Amino acid sequence: MKTQFFLTLIFSMISYFVLGQEKVKTYLYVGSYTGGQPSEGIYVYDFDTETGRLTEIERKDKLVNPSFLCISPNGQFLYACTESKLPQHGNVSSFRIDRSTGKISFLNKQTTKARNPAHLSVSPNSKHVVASNYTEASVSTFECAADGSLQPIAQFFEFEGSSSVKGRQDKAHLHSSFFSNDGKFVVSPDLGSDKLRVFSYTEDELLVAREDLTISTKEGSGPRHLVFHPNQPFVYSIEELSGSVAYYQYKNGKLKWKQSYPSYEREYEIYASADIHISPDGKFLYASNRKSENSISIFKIHPKKGSLSLIGHSSTFGEIPRSFVIDPTGDFLIVANKISNNLVVFKRDQNTGLLSKIDEIKGIGSPSSLKMISYDKQ
Repeated sequence: MKTQFFLTLIFSMISYFVLGQEKVKTYLYVGSYTGGQPSEGIYVYDFDTETGRLTEIERKDKLVNPSFLCISPNGQFLYACTESKLPQHGNVSSFRIDRSTGKISFLNKQTTKARNPAHLSVSPNSKHVVASNYTEASVSTFECAADGSLQPIAQFFEFEGSSSVKGRQDKAHLHSSFFSNDGKFVVSPDLGSDKLRVFSYTEDELLVAREDLTISTKEGSGPRHLVFHPNQPFVYSIEELSGSVAYYQYKNGKLKWKQSYPSYEREYEIYASADIHISPDGKFLYASNRKSENSISIFKIHPKKGSLSLIGHSSTFGEIPRSFVIDPTGDFLIVANKISNNLVVFKRDQNTGLLSKIDEIKGIGSPSSLKMISYDKQ
């Protein structure tokens, strides 16, 4: 009897630790530019968090420039900037995610009432989508229905401004918007005006522009994206035109600049930094640099001060690393190289932060946005 009991217990433990790990499914979603024509635009991959291998699941066709993707915090829906970089107003398109297969189903789309939507964020409660429109500097907000589809535009904020870099900062350009960790504020980098525009957010009022919290960045810096530290009051902004990472202390919507760090390995006349993310454990920060270097810069974050120490740079093994993502385990980093039409998978050393290339997927047309999510199998 005792032998049977212990065998059953051992089998149960093995099933828990081994089979239980198989319950988690991780998917990678790739947005792209389609040359302004309906085509395959969103690529879906199964991601093996043990080996880093990507296996294609589907290619969603009949899409026009789904250039930026965002997944709702509840994991049920995917939203995409579509019809971006065209003469007419762009749209936000909504899709339902089948968590058992990773495949997506189109729901609907709504106009942003402005050209070239460049970025999307979903509120932590998954009830609202915020679109940042680059060419006609503005922010559009949408309410999400219970089925994930989008209601017509609920709010529209237009902005004016300029700065010192001719041709890039002749007028305002809203490049992105990010919810704070507590969901009470939204910070929107304005590349054209050298500003971080701040909004307060509530479920009832949606966004309220907060000029009292909006700050100016260094002249000519061109803030593009930013990231909130997962558990400390730190914010880091990637500045496209200066090729720098700016570090801010943060509290209740208030940003205070502390220091800026070169993201490129060498000095150049023109910079084009793009994306920025922090490892899940909050210990390392990564930023992508396009054109002159095509690299990922790697920084260690001081756990108490928030200051950065440069660890090194890694080639992206491609041209124009517009987007990258760190998988939920923190073991891998994947880069989308827009011009060379490839994805590169890196193994990430969680102790040192360094990257080692382990795989590459070729033949993806102009990949421009990467998002990942993990689900427990049901």
